[in-house]
Amino acid sequence: MHPTCISTTLQAGGGSVMVWGMFSWHDLGPLIHVEQRLNSTTYLSIVADQVHPIMLMAYPNGDGFFQQDKAPCHGARIVQEWFQEHEGDFTLLRWPPQSPDLNPTEHLWDKVKRAIRQLVPQPSNLTELDSAIHQAWCQIPRITFQHLMESMPRRITAVLKAKGGPTKY
Repeated sequence: MHPTCISTTLQAGGGSVMVWGMFSWHDLGPLIHVEQRLNSTTYLSIVADQVHPIMLMAYPNGDGFFQQDKAPCHGARIVQEWFQEHEGDFTLLRWPPQSPDLNPTEHLWDKVKRAIRQLVPQPSNLTELDSAIHQAWCQIPRITFQHLMESMPRRITAVLKAKGGPTKY
C-alpha cells in the first residue's frame, strides 16, 4: 500500500489526564495537573497550596466563598479540619447530602472537552492532551464564567421551585 493512502489513528483508551481547576467571577484559576488519583491528601495539598493563597489575595477581607462538589475526598476529615482552621480566610459553602449538583465548573469542563474534540489533528499522546486542556482552559472567555456565576441564584431558585427535582441546569 502506498504511504499516502495510510492515515494514522489513535485507538480509544489511549490514556487520560486529570486536572483540577477553579474559577471566580473575576478570573479563571490555574489548572493543576493531578499525577495520581485525587484522594484527600492530594486534594488537601491543592487547597492549601493553590486555593488558599488565591483566596487570600482575591478576598483579603475574608469575604470570598469557595464551593466544592460532592467528591468523597472533599468530605474527608483532614480536609474538613483544614477548612475549619481557616474559616476566617473565606467561607466554605456547605452543600447538604442528597442535594443536586449545581457546580458551574461542569459547564467549563464541557467547553474544554468540546474545544479538544474540534482540534485537528487530535492530541496523539498524554503530553499533547495535557497541553490542549490547558490551552482550551485559558481560552475560555471571561463572559462565559461570569455568566455562570451570575446564574447561581437562578439555579438555586429553580431547584427550590422543583423541590429538588430535575431542572434545566
